[in-house]
Amino acid sequence: MQQTALPVLDLRDLHAGGEQKQAFLSELAEAARTVGFFYVKGHQLCCLQDEVMSLGKQFFALPDAEKLSVEMKNSAHFRGYTRLQGELTQGKPDLREQFDIMGEDQAVKVADNEPQWWKLIGPNQWPQALPEMKQTLLGYQQALSDVSTALLRAFAEVLEQPATTFDEGITPPYTHMKLIRYPGSAATGERQGVGAHKDPGYLTIVTQDQQSGLEVLKDDEGWVSVPPLEGAVVINIGELLELASDGYLRATYHRVQSPAADQVRYSCAFFMAAKLDSEVPLLNLPEHLKKDALGPSADPQNPLFYQVGDNVLKGRLRSHPDVAQAHYHGFDRAC
Repeated sequence: MQQTALPVLDLRDLHAGGEQKQAFLSELAEAARTVGFFYVKGHQLCCLQDEVMSLGKQFFALPDAEKLSVEMKNSAHFRGYTRLQGELTQGKPDLREQFDIMGEDQAVKVADNEPQWWKLIGPNQWPQALPEMKQTLLGYQQALSDVSTALLRAFAEVLEQPATTFDEGITPPYTHMKLIRYPGSAATGERQGVGAHKDPGYLTIVTQDQQSGLEVLKDDEGWVSVPPLEGAVVINIGELLELASDGYLRATYHRVQSPAADQVRYSCAFFMAAKLDSEVPLLNLPEHLKKDALGPSADPQNPLFYQVGDNVLKGRLRSHPDVAQAHYHGFDRAC
């Protein structure tokens, strides 16, 4: 197996039960406490991964007019294509282009006095040139949801809670997936493929091609590379799981550095949160865990909200000011 700086967990151990499951839970707890990032192999995603990554390459190779026909700015639900440097992280443009989908839903009519995060619910945009994208991407999103649900139940057990602790809040979950293309950048040029950030949901799963660039911030080592590992996906903890565990589990800063000028990086990122109209449960941890719960991280530039819709919408508005200006009046300057 390739050498990595992060733990590698095998999902088959979780499903095996008995001593194998207990070993998996111990490894999961250690990974969550030390870095908040780890690899997972032994999943059932392989049959779809190649097809999804191939579709991503085909989409980004389309003429600009085709891609802009499904531009995210057209969607109050933050679905569709974002052109190169069209998304911001910490106020700076990311050197990437992407295509975002979420659940395939009917739009909700939202009154002025109702929470604006209800606007996040709605249909996706699909390019006419690639009709196969809808079935394939929605299928992969569901498969990633199944893996995330299994891991979230495992995290509940790590926290010595009933395995079903999070089930009500994720029935169904709020999911978000994006295909991403990072073009090469000269060594002297801008290297921010995506700037340092934490993810707003419960868990994130990243599918990578063969090009490295993902990095995680470790307390004792600084920025550490998270290279592609054959047969494995990368998992990281989001802010909602940090909130639920009162900081016992920590969301971790991560970023993507642009590849060299003659290289291109493709990836697929999936994010699971609870239902938008729910609140993050604040778990009553046993005393031996509670003493290591540091409380949620305090960042005045990134306030955390227990109301899930508020937390998710906060991230969307900050990242896509063009959508905020077009569809969320009053939020374009505040965020």
